[in-house]
Amino acid sequence: METKTKKEGGKFALNEYDIIIIGGGVAGMSAAIEAKRNGINNIIILEREDDLGGILNQCIHADYSMEGYEVKLTGPEYAQILIDKVEELNIEYKLNTMVLEIKDDRSIVAVNDKEGIINIKTKAIILATGCSEMPKGDMNILYNGCAGIYTVGAVQKFVNIEGVLPGKEVVILGSGDIGLIIARRMILEGANVKLIVEYMDQPRGLKKNVIDCIEAFDIPLKLNSTVIDIYGKDRIEGVTIGQVDNEGEIIEGTEEYVKCDTLLLSVDLVPEIELLTNLETDIHTENCLTPENRYSEMEAKGIFVCGNALYIHEEINSIYEESKAVGKKAVSYVEEKFGNNM
Repeated sequence: METKTKKEGGKFALNEYDIIIIGGGVAGMSAAIEAKRNGINNIIILEREDDLGGILNQCIHADYSMEGYEVKLTGPEYAQILIDKVEELNIEYKLNTMVLEIKDDRSIVAVNDKEGIINIKTKAIILATGCSEMPKGDMNILYNGCAGIYTVGAVQKFVNIEGVLPGKEVVILGSGDIGLIIARRMILEGANVKLIVEYMDQPRGLKKNVIDCIEAFDIPLKLNSTVIDIYGKDRIEGVTIGQVDNEGEIIEGTEEYVKCDTLLLSVDLVPEIELLTNLETDIHTENCLTPENRYSEMEAKGIFVCGNALYIHEEINSIYEESKAVGKKAVSYVEEKFGNNM
């Protein structure tokens, strides 16, 4: 097996690898590190952004723990520990590289910002593409396309990475953890979070985030409620909210207008697995209902899934541990299937 250095620029070191990891967040790096530790040197991580670290790069709140560290870590600090390990182990990675297609023979079509379209062969693939926010079109709110409506993940990137505050008078629809955390962040940056509206009868975020974000900052919370209408021509000017009954219908007479210039959608997160949809294996069969047996057919063909691409995790450390296990699985597959031909 050949040891190589990382390649951020220039040509790929090889056009065939033992393991390709798609995604350079916690899941991808953890799987790559474990695969390298278990004897596979011919590995590459393909990352579409211009840095490794994934979503943690925009999670600047100090709320993450890692074995061996007594203090809480920010997302970038947690990611940097893994990046340093990737560098230390001399694991090759390519940034600004978007995978376009996974073929049934495990070859990959990708596009790199310097090299254009590239084709790469591999013995095994680890899909660590994470999750994406459900598009706001799925929220069933009619609006005329005015500006000022964002998902909370997009705003987290605007504020924490780009230093841009997208609005001043804010309503948040949904009380998931990212929504609660960004509500606090918006207040700290000078915005007025006027209201969090939640469809369910209790907040969906962790109790800790409810205490630290909603209660600590006195943010009004309306449960069993939703946004009915959005007003504004060029930019949002306000919303109408209303309470819902057990059937999800608006309760007449509960409508209330709230003036705002920004609506944030704390929407559901869904695994980003579009790359798997063109493969012969049916990923929506009855065999794929739980994280434990999901994609078992694919694993038999050398395609493995880990992290939030497998299912949405509540804790980053569970992604770390499970992705290490997937890295080992991929190594076992390569060794059993290809033996010494590595």
